[in-house]
Amino acid sequence: MLINLVLFLGSVAAMEGVAYLSHRYLMHGPMWFLHESHHVPHKNRFEKNDLFGVFFSLPSIALIYLGTHGHPRALWVGLGMAAYGLLYVMFHDVVVHRRLRLSYRPGGTYMRRIIQAHLIHHKTLTKGGAVSFGFLYAPPLARLRRE
Repeated sequence: MLINLVLFLGSVAAMEGVAYLSHRYLMHGPMWFLHESHHVPHKNRFEKNDLFGVFFSLPSIALIYLGTHGHPRALWVGLGMAAYGLLYVMFHDVVVHRRLRLSYRPGGTYMRRIIQAHLIHHKTLTKGGAVSFGFLYAPPLARLRRE
C-alpha cells in the first residue's frame, strides 16, 4: 500500500513538471495555434485550448486501463495523473478563469500567489514573452515581475 501511495503522490508531483514543460515548449511553441485561443479575449464557452485536456487525459486513461488489466502499479500512476488533471481544472478553469461560477474567494497567500502568477502569464497575447508556465507552483512574484 505504501508503494501505491508513493506512486500516486509522485505522479501528481511529476505532472507539474510535465505541465510546465509542455506549457512552455509545446503550447507556447509549435502548438500555439491551439493555445492562442486561451490568451486572446473571447466570448465562447469553449476554446481550442481545451483540446489539451483531451490530449493529456489519454496517457492517464491508458495507465488506468493497464492497471485494471494485469499491471496494478500502472493504476496508481494513472490515478495520480488524473488527480493532477482534476486539480488543474479546479484551479485553472474554475478559480482563475471563472469558467464555472462559484462563490469561492481564495484567501490564502499560496492561492493568491499562483493566481497572480497566472494572471501575469496572461499579460502577453503572443506566444513569446510569457513567464510562469507552471500551474500549481509559481516562482516568487517579484521575480516574475522582473522577468
